[in-house]
Amino acid sequence: MNKIIIKWLREKVSQTLNSIAFFPAVTALSFLLVSWLMLEFDYSDTGKELKSQLSWLHLKDASTARSIISTVAAGIISLTVFSFSMVMIVLNQAASQLSNRILDKLIGNRFQQAVLGFYIGTIVYALFLLSTIRDIDEGIYIPAISTYLLILLTIFDIFLFIYFLHYITQSVKYDTIIARVYDQTKKSLKHSCLYEVEPEKVNVLPTGLQVMAPTSNIFQGFDEKSLLKLCEQENLVISFLHPTETFILKDAPLCCISNRQTIPKELLEKLQVAVNMHIGEDITTNYFYGFRQLTEVAVKALSPGLNDPGTAIISLHALADLLAYRSQHFPEQNIKDASGTVRIIIKTRSFAEVFTDCLLPIWDYGKEDRLVQQAMHQVLGQLQKISSAPVLHRLSQSVQEAISGKPI
Repeated sequence: MNKIIIKWLREKVSQTLNSIAFFPAVTALSFLLVSWLMLEFDYSDTGKELKSQLSWLHLKDASTARSIISTVAAGIISLTVFSFSMVMIVLNQAASQLSNRILDKLIGNRFQQAVLGFYIGTIVYALFLLSTIRDIDEGIYIPAISTYLLILLTIFDIFLFIYFLHYITQSVKYDTIIARVYDQTKKSLKHSCLYEVEPEKVNVLPTGLQVMAPTSNIFQGFDEKSLLKLCEQENLVISFLHPTETFILKDAPLCCISNRQTIPKELLEKLQVAVNMHIGEDITTNYFYGFRQLTEVAVKALSPGLNDPGTAIISLHALADLLAYRSQHFPEQNIKDASGTVRIIIKTRSFAEVFTDCLLPIWDYGKEDRLVQQAMHQVLGQLQKISSAPVLHRLSQSVQEAISGKPI
Protein backbone atom coordinates (compact mmCIF):
# COMPACT_ATOMS: atom_id res chain seq x y z
CA MET A 1 0.00 0.00 0.00
CA ASN A 2 2.83 2.40 0.84
CA LYS A 3 4.43 1.83 -2.57
CA ILE A 4 1.12 2.54 -4.29
CA ILE A 5 0.82 5.82 -2.40
CA ILE A 6 4.43 6.74 -3.20
CA LYS A 7 3.86 5.98 -6.89
CA TRP A 8 0.68 8.10 -6.88
CA LEU A 9 2.51 10.96 -5.17
CA ARG A 10 5.38 10.70 -7.66
CA GLU A 11 2.95 11.00 -10.58
CA LYS A 12 1.18 13.98 -9.02
CA VAL A 13 4.46 15.72 -8.28
CA SER A 14 5.55 15.17 -11.89
CA GLN A 15 2.27 16.63 -13.17
CA THR A 16 2.63 19.62 -10.86
CA LEU A 17 6.22 20.32 -11.86
CA ASN A 18 5.29 20.19 -15.56
CA SER A 19 2.24 22.40 -15.11
CA ILE A 20 2.24 25.86 -16.71
CA ALA A 21 1.16 27.32 -13.35
CA PHE A 22 3.91 25.83 -11.17
CA PHE A 23 6.78 28.19 -11.92
CA PRO A 24 4.64 31.37 -11.81
CA ALA A 25 3.12 30.25 -8.50
CA VAL A 26 6.54 29.64 -6.93
CA THR A 27 7.80 32.98 -8.26
CA ALA A 28 4.76 34.82 -6.88
CA LEU A 29 5.30 33.28 -3.44
CA SER A 30 8.96 34.29 -3.62
CA PHE A 31 7.98 37.89 -4.37
CA LEU A 32 5.54 37.82 -1.47
CA LEU A 33 8.39 36.79 0.81
CA VAL A 34 10.63 39.52 -0.65
CA SER A 35 7.94 42.14 -0.05
CA TRP A 36 7.65 41.11 3.59
CA LEU A 37 11.43 41.21 4.06
CA MET A 38 11.66 44.63 2.40
CA LEU A 39 8.93 46.02 4.65
CA GLU A 40 10.71 44.64 7.68
CA PHE A 41 13.86 46.43 6.54
CA ASP A 42 11.92 49.60 5.70
CA TYR A 43 10.46 49.87 9.19
CA SER A 44 13.65 48.78 10.97
CA ASP A 45 15.97 51.24 12.68
CA THR A 46 18.53 50.76 9.91
CA GLY A 47 15.97 51.52 7.22
CA LYS A 48 14.65 54.60 9.00
CA GLU A 49 18.18 55.92 9.53
CA LEU A 50 19.02 55.32 5.87
CA LYS A 51 15.93 57.23 4.74
CA SER A 52 16.63 60.10 7.12
CA GLN A 53 20.20 60.48 5.84
CA LEU A 54 19.28 60.27 2.14
CA SER A 55 16.65 62.86 1.40
CA TRP A 56 15.92 61.47 -2.07
CA LEU A 57 15.11 58.06 -0.61
CA HIS A 58 11.91 59.02 1.22
CA LEU A 59 8.51 59.98 -0.15
CA LYS A 60 6.54 63.05 0.87
CA ASP A 61 3.29 61.47 1.95
CA ALA A 62 1.21 58.30 1.81
CA SER A 63 -0.89 59.40 -1.18
CA THR A 64 2.23 59.74 -3.36
CA ALA A 65 3.36 56.23 -2.49
CA ARG A 66 -0.12 54.82 -3.12
CA SER A 67 -0.37 56.55 -6.50
CA ILE A 68 2.97 55.11 -7.61
CA ILE A 69 2.14 51.59 -6.43
CA SER A 70 -1.39 51.65 -7.91
CA THR A 71 -0.11 52.83 -11.29
CA VAL A 72 2.57 50.14 -11.34
CA ALA A 73 0.11 47.39 -10.38
CA ALA A 74 -2.38 48.41 -13.07
CA GLY A 75 0.32 48.59 -15.75
CA ILE A 76 1.85 45.21 -14.91
CA ILE A 77 -1.59 43.60 -14.88
CA SER A 78 -2.05 44.84 -18.46
CA LEU A 79 1.35 43.44 -19.46
CA THR A 80 0.49 40.11 -17.85
CA VAL A 81 -2.83 39.81 -19.68
CA PHE A 82 -1.23 40.69 -23.01
CA SER A 83 1.68 38.29 -22.51
CA PHE A 84 -0.62 35.46 -21.47
CA SER A 85 -2.80 36.11 -24.53
CA MET A 86 0.26 35.82 -26.76
CA VAL A 87 1.16 32.48 -25.18
CA MET A 88 -2.38 31.22 -25.81
CA ILE A 89 -2.18 32.33 -29.45
CA VAL A 90 1.08 30.41 -29.90
CA LEU A 91 -0.42 27.29 -28.31
CA ASN A 92 -3.54 27.53 -30.46
CA GLN A 93 -1.53 27.95 -33.65
CA ALA A 94 0.75 25.05 -32.79
CA ALA A 95 -2.22 22.79 -32.02
CA SER A 96 -4.14 23.69 -35.18
CA GLN A 97 -1.28 23.67 -37.69
CA LEU A 98 1.33 21.33 -36.24
CA SER A 99 0.24 18.74 -33.69
CA ASN A 100 -1.48 18.64 -30.32
CA ARG A 101 1.32 16.42 -29.07
CA ILE A 102 3.91 19.21 -29.20
CA LEU A 103 1.92 21.46 -26.86
CA ASP A 104 3.81 20.02 -23.90
CA LYS A 105 7.03 21.47 -25.32
CA LEU A 106 5.48 24.93 -25.43
CA ILE A 107 3.60 24.71 -22.15
CA GLY A 108 6.71 23.46 -20.41
CA ASN A 109 8.87 26.30 -21.74
CA ARG A 110 10.53 27.70 -18.63
CA PHE A 111 11.24 31.13 -20.09
CA GLN A 112 7.56 31.80 -20.78
CA GLN A 113 6.70 30.61 -17.29
CA ALA A 114 9.46 32.78 -15.81
CA VAL A 115 8.15 35.89 -17.56
CA LEU A 116 4.58 35.30 -16.40
CA GLY A 117 5.85 34.48 -12.92
CA PHE A 118 7.89 37.68 -12.75
CA TYR A 119 4.87 39.75 -13.82
CA ILE A 120 2.57 38.06 -11.30
CA GLY A 121 5.24 38.36 -8.61
CA THR A 122 5.54 42.11 -9.24
CA ILE A 123 1.76 42.44 -8.93
CA VAL A 124 1.75 40.48 -5.66
CA TYR A 125 4.62 42.62 -4.38
CA ALA A 126 2.77 45.84 -5.28
CA LEU A 127 -0.56 44.78 -3.77
CA PHE A 128 1.03 43.61 -0.54
CA LEU A 129 3.00 46.84 -0.31
CA LEU A 130 -0.11 48.90 -1.01
CA SER A 131 -2.01 47.23 1.82
CA THR A 132 0.58 48.32 4.40
CA ILE A 133 0.49 52.08 3.72
CA ARG A 134 -1.70 54.09 6.10
CA ASP A 135 -3.00 57.62 5.57
CA ILE A 136 -1.28 58.81 8.74
CA ASP A 137 2.14 57.67 7.54
CA GLU A 138 4.62 60.29 6.38
CA GLY A 139 8.35 60.86 6.05
CA ILE A 140 10.49 57.95 7.14
CA TYR A 141 7.42 55.94 8.12
CA ILE A 142 6.44 55.44 4.47
CA PRO A 143 8.02 52.28 2.94
CA ALA A 144 10.01 54.30 0.40
CA ILE A 145 12.80 51.73 -0.04
CA SER A 146 10.24 49.04 -0.92
CA THR A 147 8.50 51.46 -3.29
CA TYR A 148 11.71 52.33 -5.12
CA LEU A 149 12.49 48.63 -5.45
CA LEU A 150 9.04 48.21 -7.01
CA ILE A 151 9.93 50.92 -9.54
CA LEU A 152 13.14 49.06 -10.43
CA LEU A 153 11.17 45.82 -10.83
CA THR A 154 8.74 47.63 -13.12
CA ILE A 155 11.55 48.93 -15.32
CA PHE A 156 12.93 45.40 -15.56
CA ASP A 157 9.42 44.13 -16.44
CA ILE A 158 9.25 46.57 -19.35
CA PHE A 159 12.57 45.37 -20.80
CA LEU A 160 11.51 41.79 -20.14
CA PHE A 161 8.32 42.42 -22.10
CA ILE A 162 10.28 43.78 -25.06
CA TYR A 163 12.45 40.67 -25.14
CA PHE A 164 9.38 38.49 -24.65
CA LEU A 165 7.87 39.94 -27.85
CA HIS A 166 11.02 38.94 -29.73
CA TYR A 167 11.11 35.50 -28.12
CA ILE A 168 7.47 34.66 -28.80
CA THR A 169 7.74 35.64 -32.47
CA GLN A 170 10.70 33.27 -32.81
CA SER A 171 8.98 30.46 -30.89
CA VAL A 172 5.98 30.43 -33.22
CA LYS A 173 8.15 29.55 -36.23
CA TYR A 174 7.69 25.98 -37.39
CA ASP A 175 11.38 25.31 -37.81
CA THR A 176 12.01 26.47 -34.23
CA ILE A 177 9.37 24.12 -32.83
CA ILE A 178 10.61 21.23 -34.95
CA ALA A 179 14.20 21.92 -33.88
CA ARG A 180 13.13 21.85 -30.24
CA VAL A 181 11.47 18.45 -30.65
CA TYR A 182 14.49 17.20 -32.60
CA ASP A 183 16.95 18.32 -29.89
CA GLN A 184 14.97 16.61 -27.14
CA THR A 185 14.63 13.44 -29.19
CA LYS A 186 18.33 13.34 -30.05
CA LYS A 187 19.24 13.79 -26.41
CA SER A 188 16.88 10.99 -25.36
CA LEU A 189 18.18 8.80 -28.19
CA LYS A 190 21.77 9.23 -27.04
CA HIS A 191 20.74 8.37 -23.50
CA SER A 192 18.86 5.21 -24.53
CA CYS A 193 20.96 3.86 -27.42
CA LEU A 194 24.43 3.51 -25.96
CA TYR A 195 25.85 0.60 -27.97
CA GLU A 196 27.47 0.85 -31.38
CA VAL A 197 27.19 -2.92 -31.73
CA GLU A 198 23.78 -4.47 -31.24
CA PRO A 199 23.66 -6.35 -27.90
CA GLU A 200 22.97 -10.06 -27.90
CA LYS A 201 19.26 -10.71 -27.94
CA VAL A 202 17.46 -12.98 -25.52
CA ASN A 203 14.23 -14.29 -26.97
CA VAL A 204 11.07 -13.30 -25.11
CA LEU A 205 9.66 -16.56 -23.85
CA PRO A 206 5.88 -16.89 -24.20
CA THR A 207 5.84 -19.75 -21.69
CA GLY A 208 5.62 -19.26 -17.96
CA LEU A 209 3.35 -17.11 -15.85
CA GLN A 210 1.73 -14.24 -17.71
CA VAL A 211 1.12 -11.05 -15.73
CA MET A 212 -1.93 -9.10 -16.85
CA ALA A 213 -2.21 -5.33 -17.11
CA PRO A 214 -3.92 -3.90 -14.01
CA THR A 215 -5.66 -1.18 -16.04
CA SER A 216 -6.24 -0.10 -19.63
CA ASN A 217 -3.57 2.46 -20.41
CA ILE A 218 -0.31 3.17 -22.22
CA PHE A 219 2.71 1.15 -21.14
CA GLN A 220 5.38 3.74 -20.32
CA GLY A 221 8.10 1.44 -19.01
CA PHE A 222 9.00 0.55 -15.46
CA ASP A 223 10.99 1.62 -12.43
CA GLU A 224 14.21 -0.20 -13.24
CA LYS A 225 15.77 0.06 -9.79
CA SER A 226 12.79 -1.27 -7.83
CA LEU A 227 11.89 -3.96 -10.39
CA LEU A 228 15.47 -5.25 -10.60
CA LYS A 229 15.66 -5.38 -6.80
CA LEU A 230 12.37 -7.30 -6.71
CA CYS A 231 13.63 -9.78 -9.31
CA GLU A 232 16.82 -10.38 -7.33
CA GLN A 233 14.97 -10.91 -4.06
CA GLU A 234 12.41 -13.29 -5.55
CA ASN A 235 14.68 -14.87 -8.20
CA LEU A 236 12.46 -13.77 -11.10
CA VAL A 237 13.16 -13.44 -14.82
CA ILE A 238 10.66 -11.07 -16.43
CA SER A 239 10.10 -10.66 -20.17
CA PHE A 240 8.03 -7.69 -21.30
CA LEU A 241 5.80 -8.55 -24.25
CA HIS A 242 5.33 -5.05 -25.66
CA PRO A 243 7.57 -2.08 -26.39
CA THR A 244 6.92 1.11 -24.49
CA GLU A 245 4.24 3.54 -25.77
CA THR A 246 1.97 0.52 -26.50
CA PHE A 247 -1.66 0.75 -25.41
CA ILE A 248 -2.59 -2.32 -23.38
CA LEU A 249 -6.10 -3.31 -22.35
CA LYS A 250 -6.92 -4.30 -18.81
CA ASP A 251 -6.30 -8.01 -18.17
CA ALA A 252 -4.31 -8.33 -21.41
CA PRO A 253 -0.82 -9.92 -21.11
CA LEU A 254 1.75 -7.35 -20.05
CA CYS A 255 4.80 -9.44 -19.24
CA CYS A 256 5.83 -13.02 -18.62
CA ILE A 257 7.69 -14.54 -15.66
CA SER A 258 9.56 -17.36 -17.36
CA ASN A 259 10.77 -19.24 -14.28
CA ARG A 260 7.54 -19.29 -12.27
CA GLN A 261 4.11 -20.84 -12.66
CA THR A 262 2.49 -19.09 -9.70
CA ILE A 263 3.33 -16.11 -7.51
CA PRO A 264 1.69 -14.73 -4.36
CA LYS A 265 -0.83 -11.90 -4.72
CA GLU A 266 1.38 -9.57 -2.69
CA LEU A 267 4.31 -10.13 -5.05
CA LEU A 268 2.06 -9.55 -8.06
CA GLU A 269 0.96 -6.20 -6.62
CA LYS A 270 4.58 -5.15 -6.07
CA LEU A 271 5.38 -6.04 -9.67
CA GLN A 272 2.41 -4.06 -11.00
CA VAL A 273 3.37 -1.04 -8.89
CA ALA A 274 6.84 -1.04 -10.48
CA VAL A 275 5.29 -0.86 -13.96
CA ASN A 276 4.33 2.60 -15.25
CA MET A 277 1.06 2.82 -17.15
CA HIS A 278 -0.38 6.27 -17.76
CA ILE A 279 -1.26 8.77 -20.45
CA GLY A 280 1.43 11.12 -21.72
CA GLU A 281 4.30 11.45 -24.18
CA ASP A 282 7.53 12.25 -22.39
CA ILE A 283 10.37 12.35 -24.91
CA THR A 284 12.98 12.36 -22.15
CA THR A 285 12.01 8.82 -21.12
CA ASN A 286 11.06 7.47 -24.57
CA TYR A 287 12.73 8.75 -27.72
CA PHE A 288 10.09 7.18 -29.98
CA TYR A 289 7.60 9.84 -28.92
CA GLY A 290 9.84 12.43 -30.56
CA PHE A 291 9.93 10.39 -33.77
CA ARG A 292 6.16 10.14 -33.77
CA GLN A 293 5.62 13.83 -33.09
CA LEU A 294 7.86 14.82 -35.99
CA THR A 295 5.94 12.37 -38.18
CA GLU A 296 2.62 13.86 -37.12
CA VAL A 297 3.88 17.37 -37.90
CA ALA A 298 4.91 16.28 -41.40
CA VAL A 299 1.67 14.40 -42.07
CA LYS A 300 -0.47 17.31 -40.89
CA ALA A 301 1.54 19.75 -43.01
CA LEU A 302 0.78 17.59 -46.07
CA SER A 303 -2.95 17.47 -45.35
CA PRO A 304 -5.22 19.25 -47.88
CA GLY A 305 -6.21 21.83 -45.27
CA LEU A 306 -2.63 23.09 -44.85
CA ASN A 307 -0.73 21.88 -47.94
CA ASP A 308 2.66 22.96 -46.58
CA PRO A 309 5.32 20.63 -48.01
CA GLY A 310 8.09 22.92 -46.75
CA THR A 311 7.27 22.16 -43.11
CA ALA A 312 6.95 18.47 -43.95
CA ILE A 313 10.43 18.48 -45.50
CA ILE A 314 11.93 20.15 -42.40
CA SER A 315 10.41 17.37 -40.28
CA LEU A 316 11.66 14.78 -42.77
CA HIS A 317 15.22 16.09 -42.50
CA ALA A 318 15.03 15.97 -38.69
CA LEU A 319 13.73 12.40 -38.83
CA ALA A 320 16.46 11.39 -41.26
CA ASP A 321 19.20 12.54 -38.91
CA LEU A 322 17.58 10.73 -35.97
CA LEU A 323 17.16 7.57 -38.03
CA ALA A 324 20.80 7.72 -39.11
CA TYR A 325 21.85 7.80 -35.46
CA ARG A 326 19.44 5.01 -34.53
CA SER A 327 20.76 2.79 -37.33
CA GLN A 328 24.25 2.95 -35.81
CA HIS A 329 23.36 2.81 -32.12
CA PHE A 330 21.32 0.26 -30.21
CA PRO A 331 19.43 0.21 -26.90
CA GLU A 332 19.89 -2.21 -24.05
CA GLN A 333 17.47 -5.12 -24.23
CA ASN A 334 18.60 -7.19 -21.24
CA ILE A 335 18.97 -5.84 -17.72
CA LYS A 336 21.29 -7.86 -15.51
CA ASP A 337 21.78 -7.96 -11.77
CA ALA A 338 25.09 -7.53 -9.96
CA SER A 339 26.06 -11.16 -10.63
CA GLY A 340 25.48 -10.83 -14.39
CA THR A 341 22.23 -12.81 -14.48
CA VAL A 342 19.63 -11.52 -16.92
CA ARG A 343 16.61 -10.46 -14.86
CA ILE A 344 14.57 -8.21 -17.17
CA ILE A 345 14.13 -8.66 -20.92
CA ILE A 346 12.86 -5.59 -22.74
CA LYS A 347 11.07 -5.58 -26.07
CA THR A 348 12.38 -2.68 -28.14
CA ARG A 349 11.60 -1.34 -31.59
CA SER A 350 14.14 -2.21 -34.25
CA PHE A 351 15.48 0.34 -36.72
CA ALA A 352 13.24 -1.12 -39.43
CA GLU A 353 10.16 -0.75 -37.22
CA VAL A 354 10.97 2.85 -36.32
CA PHE A 355 11.66 3.64 -39.97
CA THR A 356 8.41 2.04 -41.10
CA ASP A 357 6.31 3.78 -38.45
CA CYS A 358 7.80 7.21 -39.18
CA LEU A 359 8.69 7.59 -42.85
CA LEU A 360 6.04 5.47 -44.56
CA PRO A 361 3.12 7.64 -43.33
CA ILE A 362 4.88 10.72 -44.72
CA TRP A 363 5.38 8.98 -48.04
CA ASP A 364 1.75 7.84 -48.11
CA TYR A 365 0.59 11.45 -47.80
CA GLY A 366 3.25 13.10 -49.95
CA LYS A 367 4.00 10.62 -52.73
CA GLU A 368 2.23 12.84 -55.28
CA ASP A 369 4.10 15.99 -54.29
CA ARG A 370 7.23 16.65 -56.35
CA LEU A 371 9.01 18.47 -53.51
CA VAL A 372 8.42 15.59 -51.12
CA GLN A 373 9.55 13.09 -53.75
CA GLN A 374 12.87 14.86 -54.26
CA ALA A 375 13.45 15.32 -50.51
CA MET A 376 12.62 11.67 -49.80
CA HIS A 377 14.91 10.52 -52.62
CA GLN A 378 17.85 12.53 -51.25
CA VAL A 379 17.26 11.37 -47.68
CA LEU A 380 16.99 7.69 -48.61
CA GLY A 381 20.09 7.86 -50.78
CA GLN A 382 22.14 9.08 -47.83
CA LEU A 383 20.57 6.65 -45.34
CA GLN A 384 21.41 3.72 -47.64
CA LYS A 385 25.08 4.66 -47.38
CA ILE A 386 24.82 4.36 -43.59
CA SER A 387 22.54 1.34 -43.23
CA SER A 388 21.81 -1.68 -45.42
CA ALA A 389 18.37 -2.36 -43.95
CA PRO A 390 16.06 -3.89 -46.62
CA VAL A 391 13.26 -1.47 -45.74
CA LEU A 392 15.40 1.40 -47.04
CA HIS A 393 15.84 -0.27 -50.39
CA ARG A 394 12.13 -1.04 -50.75
CA LEU A 395 11.03 2.53 -50.05
CA SER A 396 13.80 3.90 -52.26
CA GLN A 397 12.48 1.81 -55.16
CA SER A 398 8.97 3.12 -54.56
CA VAL A 399 10.22 6.71 -54.54
CA GLN A 400 12.25 6.18 -57.70
CA GLU A 401 9.21 4.72 -59.48
CA ALA A 402 7.08 7.69 -58.42
CA ILE A 403 9.67 10.16 -59.70
CA SER A 404 10.11 8.29 -62.99
CA GLY A 405 6.37 8.11 -63.56
CA LYS A 406 5.83 11.81 -62.89
CA PRO A 407 5.29 13.70 -66.18
CA ILE A 408 7.39 16.81 -66.74
